[in-house]
Amino acid sequence: MMGTNSCNTNHSKNKKKKNKRGGTKKLMTLEQSLAYKSVSEWVYLDNISCTPNSTIAIDDDFKVKLVHTKVSAEKLVFELHSHSVCSDGFLSPSKLVERAHQYGVKVLSLTDHDTMAGIPQALMAARKVGIKIIPGVEISTIFTPRTESGSEEPVHVLAYFSSCGPSNFEKLDRFLANIRDGRYLRAKNMISKLNKLKLPIRWENVEKIAGVGVAPGRLHVARAMVEAGHVENLKQAFSRYLYDGGPAYCTGSEPDVEEAVQLICETGGVAVLAHPWALKNPVAIIRRLKEAGLHGLEVYRSDGKLAAISDLADTYDLLKLGGSDYHARGGSSESALGSVSLPVVAVHEFLKVARPIWCGAIKNTVDRYVTDPTESNLDHILRYAKIKLAKGGGVFSIAHNIQLIHECVSQWLTNEEQKSGDFEAITHVENSPMET
Repeated sequence: MMGTNSCNTNHSKNKKKKNKRGGTKKLMTLEQSLAYKSVSEWVYLDNISCTPNSTIAIDDDFKVKLVHTKVSAEKLVFELHSHSVCSDGFLSPSKLVERAHQYGVKVLSLTDHDTMAGIPQALMAARKVGIKIIPGVEISTIFTPRTESGSEEPVHVLAYFSSCGPSNFEKLDRFLANIRDGRYLRAKNMISKLNKLKLPIRWENVEKIAGVGVAPGRLHVARAMVEAGHVENLKQAFSRYLYDGGPAYCTGSEPDVEEAVQLICETGGVAVLAHPWALKNPVAIIRRLKEAGLHGLEVYRSDGKLAAISDLADTYDLLKLGGSDYHARGGSSESALGSVSLPVVAVHEFLKVARPIWCGAIKNTVDRYVTDPTESNLDHILRYAKIKLAKGGGVFSIAHNIQLIHECVSQWLTNEEQKSGDFEAITHVENSPMET
């Protein structure tokens, strides 16, 4: 009898240890349950539903999943900050998506520096593995204090757009192109400073590392320094020479941060301040950007929520988001893709703000075609869509194009959003050949 009791006791202890290692499961609160239902609706657009016999559970790390009576649904992991070779990442957009899939990410935002060139490739790869893409970009800007006592400071702002992309793509693209042009001059100035420091770097090497058509950044210069043997690794390159204000640091032609936030809002995006914990004067910057239309702050990192930044988000009524800032550099210092655990309520709050903005942006893009049904305006709608017009396929009737638009809108918006946005208005467009 004692042996049996001893065995049961050991089994109980082992079970407790196992639960501790695996993370305890607890039922969601009503707020979390409603948040999950809304978020999953958007992620899957009616492909998933909560049945009466389902319950919802949440891990200790706040990654949520729907638990049915017999079958468990996948966790809804959001990764809202990542980079590809189109800026300073090490993976192509398609390889980044594949890795995100391997890590269980369900929603990925590609946020390359000052370019959205990688979005189409990311979307193609995402459709093969069932990941949802939020088209994004991380914009390089400068904050200029209003008093003489302060100093300028580089600030990065994340922009998240609808599945249709920015409502005025050309305006945003010109804005980003100007920043990219400045990055070339900035990199050359950094090389000049390094040469004066007796650390010779060749421009051709930096260009080769960056890749064709990619505006070079600090990371590309750092990689050239490693290849030249001037430093042992990327971390050393930054800590010794390339950090903000460092001996080889240079600014480019970055725009004012408030101008960038206002443009994001104007083109149907959600503006979020990237890594605010790295700023020298976060309070002044956040206060000014809130006035300009800022929607949120990065608050969550792979090591948890930053209390001080969270308090600032509360003070200025801003969304609390976060992402790994993944570059695929390798090494223990980089957070893994999908490693930032966003609470389902935080994701829900993000989508509550973002979805009406995105719906309005899609409506504006569609209305441009309604007002002026040209091939160019149709291309704006289909830029990131699954459906593409065949090149040289001839002129289609507007009725045919309206059908294409309806198919796109149904993939991007719920039925309720379509009704509230009055998308039925496009059916009133006169059925005539499309002008080019």
